[in-house]
Amino acid sequence: MDKRVYGVIGILSKMANWNADFTGYPKTTSDGETFGSDKALKYPMKKMWENQGKKVLYIKSMKFSETKKKEVVLVPRSLKERYEYIFQIEDLKKCKDTKEVLCNLFKAVDVKNFGATFAEEGNNISITGAVQIGQGFNKYKDSYPEEQQILSPFRDSSKDSAKEDSEEAKNSTLGTKIVSNEAHYFYPFVINPLAYKEFQELGVTEGYTEEDYENFKKTVLVSATAFATNSKAGCENEFALFVETESELYLPNLAEYIRFVKEEGEKNIIEVNCSNLINSVKENVKNIEIYYNPYTTEIKCEIEGVKKYNIFTQKEV
Repeated sequence: MDKRVYGVIGILSKMANWNADFTGYPKTTSDGETFGSDKALKYPMKKMWENQGKKVLYIKSMKFSETKKKEVVLVPRSLKERYEYIFQIEDLKKCKDTKEVLCNLFKAVDVKNFGATFAEEGNNISITGAVQIGQGFNKYKDSYPEEQQILSPFRDSSKDSAKEDSEEAKNSTLGTKIVSNEAHYFYPFVINPLAYKEFQELGVTEGYTEEDYENFKKTVLVSATAFATNSKAGCENEFALFVETESELYLPNLAEYIRFVKEEGEKNIIEVNCSNLINSVKENVKNIEIYYNPYTTEIKCEIEGVKKYNIFTQKEV
């Protein structure tokens, strides 16, 4: 692929928890600004690829394992076991061909996009991904967490040692569900096909191709909407900006130029304020596309030659 791609992915989270920290609350910086990690955006993409039957290496998968006491337990696979499982390898330890390992790694769609660190059984491989995704900051100023109490239909059996007639032993358990009232995350990303130039020269990959880019684009536009877990119900793709440029053009973090405005009774407004920047280098820009939800959102953008699409139907607006 003879171009770079710069862009922004926008995720809506309404009465949902797009990316929680270890306390269960939406992840925040030390000064209280809500954000989502790149892993939160990549995970739904990996799940979608896995469901489509594509090879995905860096994702949790389970297996049954027998303990020394002959008990059968369910445990996650190690990275070595995951590699052996998806590539149908009997034992990675027996493979002394690093080129074969590299070729296999590039066959995994997540590695082809995001790169990998693979230090297993004598292999010490580091691949910097062609696709780099930054942290997605919430641009909605009135966002706050909501805490809900959830009643379980079961009692807590660990309390059975308490007196049989005690309220603690009789009652079912309480849980907590934490969501954001509303948040709008905007992730910057860049695609640099030259990241794989060295590996192309080694003959282990054909490089990052146009087909790889189209696969990434197709997936990143819908994966959040498609990923319907309990905490993610209410999360959906609401915006995407793709700026395709010459390989020699270098642009800054475009998410810094995005502003989100919400007014009572009106459509949401997403302002794309990088028009002067993009227009000033238009001779090095090949194509610009914006995807958004036209039913809830209005786009304010003065970039010359931009094409706008419905993010759900993929049809031009």
